[in-house]
Amino acid sequence: MFPIRDDQPRTTFPWVNYCIIAANVAAFGYEISLGLHSRALFDLWTRYGAVPHNFELGFSGSSQITISGALLTILTSMFLHGSVLHVLGNVWVLWIFGDNIEDHLGHVVYPMFYFVCGISASMAQIYANPGSEIPTIGASGAIAGVMGAYLVRYPQARVQLLVIFSMFANVVWVSAWVVLAIWFGMQLLGTVWMQMLFGHGFKNLGGTAYWAHVGGFILGMVLIKILPGRTQYSYGGWLTKEGKEVLPKQ
Repeated sequence: MFPIRDDQPRTTFPWVNYCIIAANVAAFGYEISLGLHSRALFDLWTRYGAVPHNFELGFSGSSQITISGALLTILTSMFLHGSVLHVLGNVWVLWIFGDNIEDHLGHVVYPMFYFVCGISASMAQIYANPGSEIPTIGASGAIAGVMGAYLVRYPQARVQLLVIFSMFANVVWVSAWVVLAIWFGMQLLGTVWMQMLFGHGFKNLGGTAYWAHVGGFILGMVLIKILPGRTQYSYGGWLTKEGKEVLPKQ
């Protein structure tokens, strides 16, 4: 399944969301300039990616890694990606869901929400696999927070999906809560699988950061209920605080 767009309306121009997308694309452009699969690129990931083992060293008083330096990599890792598909997949999902969360939270609160979700997601991944020496990179933890918030605020919105099965392809509209619940369920299964491998001695596990996805998603669901917003439900559409009704997209 590949999401194409949603039908949830917004009342403001999501310039913060677009800036975050542009920053991720620009950072990946720099990665490409170093050469894909190059030593320079691997060194960049090692230096600015969030390496769980570095946090163990930092908090144990190691002279090699400082706590502040390790914490800074959580932020920088959110703008690094491992491949073209990795970055395009992330920014596309952020393009679809992020504009509505920014519309609800506002231009000031939204970036704070985004980075808090991303930082917390990385910390969840580090906690789950503290001994790993593999750099964790990508914006998916923060974007998972956006998806969790969307599930809570816009469950009745519809998402257009491109469904491909063998030689069959079709475009369908599906309720947002179904799409996001399925995605979250897959991440939960992924955490179980990774913990089973970890329990059997596979300490340096690469691939998908499932714990980051789960942590970011849950935090996004919680924060969107706590943080004040500028929109509210109105029979499938939305009302701004000024009372202006916004009807769903057709």
